[in-house]
Amino acid sequence: MEHLRTQGISLPKLGLGTFRMQGDACRAAVEGGLALGYRHLDTAEMYDNEEAVGAAIAASRVPRKDLHVTTKVWNENLAPDALRRAFDTSLKKLRLDHVDLYLVHWPAPNMNLPEIFETLMRLKEEGRTRAIGVANFNIALVKTVVEEIGAPIACNQVEYHVMLDQTRLRQFLTAKSIPMIAYSPLAKGLAASDTALAAIGRKHNASAAQVALKWLLDQDGVAAIPKASRSESQQANLDALKLRLDDADRKAIAGLPKDKRCVNPGYAPAWD
Repeated sequence: MEHLRTQGISLPKLGLGTFRMQGDACRAAVEGGLALGYRHLDTAEMYDNEEAVGAAIAASRVPRKDLHVTTKVWNENLAPDALRRAFDTSLKKLRLDHVDLYLVHWPAPNMNLPEIFETLMRLKEEGRTRAIGVANFNIALVKTVVEEIGAPIACNQVEYHVMLDQTRLRQFLTAKSIPMIAYSPLAKGLAASDTALAAIGRKHNASAAQVALKWLLDQDGVAAIPKASRSESQQANLDALKLRLDDADRKAIAGLPKDKRCVNPGYAPAWD
């Protein structure tokens, strides 16, 4: 497993997403993922599953130093006091004394970015999170955070897959040495049924989803966190790492339409 190194942390390029996993099912899925070898877990305050993730971590007995755990603060809790309370609650639910990465989950209208990042940087200085970052920030917002505030951003977690062009954002992040972490890396299931990806998969004795995932993981500075609750899906995603895509494969993928944004809530920023 390759790792991305950013702002003093090292995170596996393939992680386990937990969005919409709940309760005992979430705990079982995370325990199963850890048993298969996953070491990068992604959760969030808004997912309402941090307790289940924490229980799975505790039951797994994987040494804490070998794990990368990301959680996120919801956009209604971005005022300094609310942010700190949200962080304390997340840590307690996860049964951890620190997380590896703490992200602003979504930007909010009228948010005070300097206040937010002053609070986040303080949490980092206190050793309660090893790194801080953002999710769903567009170029203008990342630019403000990095250039005006000077915050040490470890990543921008955004929707990214074979059916969505993120070239401009990727180029900007690369220029700033900020990794991109791809959520919904299989385009909410659309990749699995794509005929062009399936044709590439047949050539390599792989599935369309594995082709889509490997295309992402082959890119410098990109990690992916597919949600997978079933053991078979978790293993299939790990097996995608063994794939070797060639130039003809990449050319075929480049020819796919790149305009399918699957996640676009009303509070999303203006996308680039």
